Amino acid sequence: MAKTRIAYFCQSCGFESVKWLGKCPSCQQWNTFVEEVIEKDSKSVPTWKVSSTTQQRASKPIEVADITFNEEHRLLTPDKEFNRVLGGGIVAGSLVLIGGEPGIGKSTLMLQLALNMPNLKVLYISGEESERQIKMRSERLSEVGSRNAEVGSKDLNSAINIPHSEINKGCYILTETSTQNIFKQIEELEPDLVIVDSIQTLHSSHIESAPGSVSQVRECTAELLRFAKESSTPVFLIGHITKDGMIAGPKILEHMVDTVLQFEGDRHHVYRILRTIKNRFGSASELGIYEMLGEGLREVSNPSEILLSQRDEPLSGITISATLEGMRPMLIETQALVSTSVYGTPQRNANGFDTRRMSMLLAVLEKRCGFNLGAKDVFLNITGGIRVEDPAIDLGLAAAIISSHQDIPIPFKTCFAGEIGLSGEIRAVNRVEQRIAEAQKLGFERIFVSKYNMPAAAQDKKRIDLSRYKVEIIMVANIEEVFGLLFG
Repeated sequence: MAKTRIAYFCQSCGFESVKWLGKCPSCQQWNTFVEEVIEKDSKSVPTWKVSSTTQQRASKPIEVADITFNEEHRLLTPDKEFNRVLGGGIVAGSLVLIGGEPGIGKSTLMLQLALNMPNLKVLYISGEESERQIKMRSERLSEVGSRNAEVGSKDLNSAINIPHSEINKGCYILTETSTQNIFKQIEELEPDLVIVDSIQTLHSSHIESAPGSVSQVRECTAELLRFAKESSTPVFLIGHITKDGMIAGPKILEHMVDTVLQFEGDRHHVYRILRTIKNRFGSASELGIYEMLGEGLREVSNPSEILLSQRDEPLSGITISATLEGMRPMLIETQALVSTSVYGTPQRNANGFDTRRMSMLLAVLEKRCGFNLGAKDVFLNITGGIRVEDPAIDLGLAAAIISSHQDIPIPFKTCFAGEIGLSGEIRAVNRVEQRIAEAQKLGFERIFVSKYNMPAAAQDKKRIDLSRYKVEIIMVANIEEVFGLLFG
């Protein structure tokens, strides 16, 4: 007989309590506990078919040296940006969570992945859309083919508008929200890849609460996690986000999965950014850029070209900074506007940059360089709708602020890469050679870098060979020297 009990869960972090609490002892949030009825039946356990070659977990401790390990090759997708963000491809048995705002393109990205995986059997589970709605989306994603194909099969390939040679004949669509029914279909189909859209719509019969609640999300994710690890089948979960930009559900959801990806962007712009927040199998600082078109998402192989605007004449307050996102160098346009404050209290606003670091840069400019910015409104903007945390753009932002303050434009084909310290010194940045090479590739004539990059490179026996670069490399030690070279 099923056992029923009542528990209280924190909607913010998933903390469980036997009674209602006003303040969560885990995340310190107020009025976040909700009552949920939990019913567990020990006899009904979700089953899925596991091959006989699957290794069972050892029942006793084993030394690390005695554990056998066979290196497995990652599953590469046709999407190079997606492979980069995952750390080189999809790992067998991994559980990946993708979050993003409504309408940003999460389902489009996953359906596009499912339709373009050759020689693989992919199961796309949708709890939000019907088969016909997914069919309409697949027609929009396709580039050629007939648009009046018959729709009536769960096998989407019988009606997909992609050339016959490019159709993934192993793509299947399942519209279901019950995990018990889902695992029955998985046992019969035995897919190589599973995509769930979305985890908040699934529900398990072991829990009596409504779909999307803390206990349901945690239980459904745990069942999918056990399936992924025991069958070595990669699973992708699409997750909603809250108004604060966090992934909806308990925080333990992000701890359970292997990889957390964030799909960002402004719906008023065509560019989307796939950012890694957590990755157990690769770097957690990689970034992929896509362009949203009418026929789907297109990879952007050279993001520097889209982040730099073409100007007919030089304008004050605009500079180009060399930054790094993961292992990828990019040149971004940094803009600043300095004007007289008309409200008495100066405004400080930064879009795509940390406001506290902007305040630090303004204090350094006022203390070390003598610029009176205390009574000025200062606005900063990183173009392209991206957010940058690399301190190497400090020098470019400082130059843009002074350029706007003095109303003197920065010369064309000039970029910056340096971190500013509190004493006004230009500190060295990592992987400066990649930044210089990216500036040269895009046709820049000179780049300002810290002269302290030279001793650091010499200690590592990797001295920078300036002769192999066509771009002029200007070594500077402090911010006064930079402004002397730029503004005289």
